[in-house]
Amino acid sequence: MGRKTKHILVIRLSAMGDVAMTVPVVRSLVAQHKVKVTVVSRASYRPFFEDIPKVNFFEAHTEGRHKGFFGLLRLYRDLKKLHVYAVADLHNVLRSKIITKLFSLRGKKTATVDKARKEKAALTSHDPAKKIFEPLLPTTERYAKVFEAIGFPVDLHSHTFPEKKSLSVDILELTGPKNGTWIGIAPFAQHSGKIYPRKEMQKVIEALAAQPDYTLMLFGGGRHEVSQLKKYARERNNIVVVAGKLNLKQELKLIPHLDLMLSMDSSNAHIAAMLGVKVITLWGATHPYTGFAPFGQPVDYAITADREKYPLLPTSVYGNKKVKGYEDAMATIAPATIVNKIKEVLE
Repeated sequence: MGRKTKHILVIRLSAMGDVAMTVPVVRSLVAQHKVKVTVVSRASYRPFFEDIPKVNFFEAHTEGRHKGFFGLLRLYRDLKKLHVYAVADLHNVLRSKIITKLFSLRGKKTATVDKARKEKAALTSHDPAKKIFEPLLPTTERYAKVFEAIGFPVDLHSHTFPEKKSLSVDILELTGPKNGTWIGIAPFAQHSGKIYPRKEMQKVIEALAAQPDYTLMLFGGGRHEVSQLKKYARERNNIVVVAGKLNLKQELKLIPHLDLMLSMDSSNAHIAAMLGVKVITLWGATHPYTGFAPFGQPVDYAITADREKYPLLPTSVYGNKKVKGYEDAMATIAPATIVNKIKEVLE
């Protein structure tokens, strides 16, 4: 008789980019071990995991049934019914730690991701005497270490991406059939310290759109971003504003057909990377040394702001901390640098 399939509970509730970074790790886990997985996360992230074999999804209703302390106990009771073998906490926040502790008290194997908070604080310190500018372990490898700790080592170098599916009619109505090169551009991020200046981004888009065999797909979300993307597009025939017209499920079908994605340090970079697309990222207040570079991308695909001019970079892990005089750090990345890098990678 073969070994019994072990059931692993994986907790990562937010944010979108961090959840997307779990995907190649979970894919590798189920490919390399006799396990089944239940991912606990927000309902909106379900599409990330739908096509991975042996992976189920459990919706955590953190604003409803599972809100607050008693909601947390309800979440634990709901998860207890799944009869899991072990728990992998890939979030390491109070909510996930309490759930993990409760499973531990029941004798289940558990492990929690090391977020390296102390090392990240040193990397992003605004005090030159305390700053340690050294690369930290990639987040995907930190996730892999959690599975190793519960007895399931994961080799991310053996990871394989899923085959891309044919585009459905609803998507083709927006994009048209694929001719030439498709480039995705995601020019937004949650915090201003991670967003490339608008005028400079317009120059990048204009330069790329001038290439007759390039079609640009502009990604974003929300009314304000859609409005800005339309301004970038300027009704050019070879620029398609995807934002506001496709849902996440449809975007996940479209993105594998891109030849390249240009993104800020944001969720779109991680979504494209988890789908096997080449991703060029732009970094301002943040830096790939924090461990948040997209999965499987060469180091030189990350274009960073000038640290000679702005030596305190990175000033933040998430881009939310502002340093006086550093507002224009990202403008040190020339549009020509970005355009030339895209052409180099595509060629």
